[in-house]
Amino acid sequence: MSKFIRKIMLAVPGLRQLVLIVDMLAYIAQTLTEIRHELSKLPTNRASQQEEHSFSQSQRYQDAKRLLSSAFKIHSQNGEDGMIAEIFRRIGHTSKVFVEIGVADGRECNSAFLLACGWTGCWIDSGGEMNDVFKKQTTSVRDRLTTVTVMVTAENIGSILASQRIENEFDFLSIDIDQNTYYAWKALSSYRPRVVVVEYNPLLPADTDWKVNYSPDRVWDGSKNYGASLVALERLGVKLGYNLVGCDYSGTNAFFVRADLVGSHFAMPFTAENHYEPARLITPPVRFHKTELLDWPTAD
Repeated sequence: MSKFIRKIMLAVPGLRQLVLIVDMLAYIAQTLTEIRHELSKLPTNRASQQEEHSFSQSQRYQDAKRLLSSAFKIHSQNGEDGMIAEIFRRIGHTSKVFVEIGVADGRECNSAFLLACGWTGCWIDSGGEMNDVFKKQTTSVRDRLTTVTVMVTAENIGSILASQRIENEFDFLSIDIDQNTYYAWKALSSYRPRVVVVEYNPLLPADTDWKVNYSPDRVWDGSKNYGASLVALERLGVKLGYNLVGCDYSGTNAFFVRADLVGSHFAMPFTAENHYEPARLITPPVRFHKTELLDWPTAD
C-alpha cells in the first residue's frame, strides 16, 4: 500500500491493528525466506566439499584419461557439458551436427551448450515444451535447430532422422527417453555418430546384463524398472562399433566413442566394470541466476 493510505489507516483505531498485523506477517515471511535461503546452502556446501574431497583423494578421478575431472555444467544436468567438450577436444569434430532425443524443454539437456557454441542439430521429444524455447530465438538461430514432437519408438526413430536429412555420419547423438533408451539406440545401427551419450540404469550392478522388456508405447512409471544396465549398453555399443569411455559422477549417462576414433585417448579397459559410476544424489549448486539458455550465435 502507498505511504499516504498507510498513514490514514494508522490514524483509524480499528484499522491500525490490521496494519500492524500485516506488517508483522510481512516481516515473518521475509525472515523465513532468508532462513530458507541460508539453509539451502548448507547441504549444497557439504555435498560440494564431499565431492571435491573424493576427487582430490582418489587416483581414479585424477586419471588424466578419464573424463570426470573435465565435468562442468552450463545446460547439462550433471556436468556432461564439460565431459562432452573434452571428448571432442581429444578426437576432434567434423560436421558439428547433433541429434538429441529426449530434451524436455531444452533448457537442461546435453546439446544446448553445443548450440551456444555454434553447432547445428535436431531436438526430438514427445512433449511440446521445447518449441516454446525454440520460438523465442531469432530466425537465423532457428535455422540451425529443428524440433520434432513425437513419441520415439524403435520403429520410428530411423525414419525421423531420415526426415530431418541427418547424414549417416554426424558428430553427436544423445538419447534419454527413460524406458526404451536401449532399443532406440539399437534401432539406429545404420547411423555412425562420432560420440553417443546414453542414459543407463545405475541401480543395477556393473556386472548385471539387464534391459527392460520392449513395448513401443511403454513409458517410465517412476520405478527402478527402466532402461538398461551399463554392461548391457556396453555390449550393445560393441555390436554397433563403439567403446564405453566413461560415465558421469551422478551415475546417469554413459559416454561412447566410435571405436575407430578411440585410439589411446581414453581410460582402458572400455568396460562397465571399469567405468561404472553408481547412482549418487548430487545436490545442485545454489542458483543465483535463473536457468535460461545462453544466446545462440547468429551469423556475422
